[in-house]
Amino acid sequence: MESTEIIANGVAAATSDITLWSMFWQAAFVVKLVMLGLVAASVWCWGIIIDKSLLYARTQSAMDRFEDVFWSGRSLDELYDSLKDTNTNDMAAVFMAAMGEWKRSLQANAASFMNLTQRIDKVLDVTIQREVGRLESKLLVLATIGAASPFIGLFGTVWGIMTAFRGIAASKNTSLAVVAPGIAEALFATAIGLFAAIPAVIAYNWLQSRAAKQQARLEAFADEFSAILSRHVDQRIGG
Repeated sequence: MESTEIIANGVAAATSDITLWSMFWQAAFVVKLVMLGLVAASVWCWGIIIDKSLLYARTQSAMDRFEDVFWSGRSLDELYDSLKDTNTNDMAAVFMAAMGEWKRSLQANAASFMNLTQRIDKVLDVTIQREVGRLESKLLVLATIGAASPFIGLFGTVWGIMTAFRGIAASKNTSLAVVAPGIAEALFATAIGLFAAIPAVIAYNWLQSRAAKQQARLEAFADEFSAILSRHVDQRIGG
């Protein structure tokens, strides 16, 4: 009967001591560093997620507005003049890059029209890549956090378990009250690693998909605009 009461009291004491805060403070120094690093990575991850979500929403809205203006029948020269003194991004930047090359060729001699279509295509490709780079910046951080966090947490767990077993060996006591806190502290590191990794992986796939859709939209507009300018070039050369 006494042994049963001792075990019950040990379980109760272990349960009362195992809180998130106590598990952190009682963990080994290395495990604390792992936990703090994973928490910092999680905060950084959520900052990127919020920033990119807002960026993609603004980009989507800006492209919608630009396409409405572009296909409204407004003169290309008027649209260029209205945008040349502004800081353009996304689809407007693609338009301005191609129109800038077109304007420079108009100011030169007629021979500059011979390879204008190829030059415009090159300018469009470079501008799209720059815009895609802006959209995809920091996404690699999410991928890295998502891939590395579970292993970093597992390292903290292994270290914590080794520390717990050394404590058990030193105390020569294998009761639950002695074993449970050390094991719980060690597993807490893995839990934090998963807490950082799961949102990072989900957000990376979602944001990468949105970036790919916006890249496809930029490329589609570039192809259409290149065809429009190509017809103008043919008319100039033929005229």
